[in-house]
Amino acid sequence: MNAGFDPVAAPAAAGTDGTVGTIGTIGMVTAYIGIGANLGDARGNVVDALARLARLPGCTLQAASGHYRSAPIDSSGDDYINAVARIDTTLGAEQLLQALHAIEQAHGRERPYRNAPRTLDLDLLLYGAQRIASATLTVPHPRIGERAFVLVPLLELAPAIDIPGLGPAQDYLAAVADQAISLLV
Repeated sequence: MNAGFDPVAAPAAAGTDGTVGTIGTIGMVTAYIGIGANLGDARGNVVDALARLARLPGCTLQAASGHYRSAPIDSSGDDYINAVARIDTTLGAEQLLQALHAIEQAHGRERPYRNAPRTLDLDLLLYGAQRIASATLTVPHPRIGERAFVLVPLLELAPAIDIPGLGPAQDYLAAVADQAISLLV
């Protein structure tokens, strides 16, 4: 994250045909954010992440799924606490990613290796109906259809949602049926 990054002051970039690039947006975009944690006070970190998303300039938290417990995939460590948030934002996708990384950093997020246990993980799952492939960001999230801890809370918020380029999210549930996930109360 750039020190001094101001998502409100960052410029918008749009093509002459009204399409939006990954730097800025035209108007409001609905985005879905995957939230997970399995180190420290994992549930508290998820709750705090939601509160920080609600206060993020250029964003409005519209809804949050319930909190779910899931076992680590391709990793070890304690179970994860997961959720998905739906926000409306005027931030571009890259700006939003930078803001998510800043929230992770506030929780002491380290990235020693892929799929390492983490105090907080925020993933930009969907950004409107856009498909984005840049050096720093891929949207839809590349493993969105492979993880129960993403699909189950996402479908709680948006049961009929389509994944751009992939189709209905509901169609991917059977492929993750063997992944243990439970709603916390």
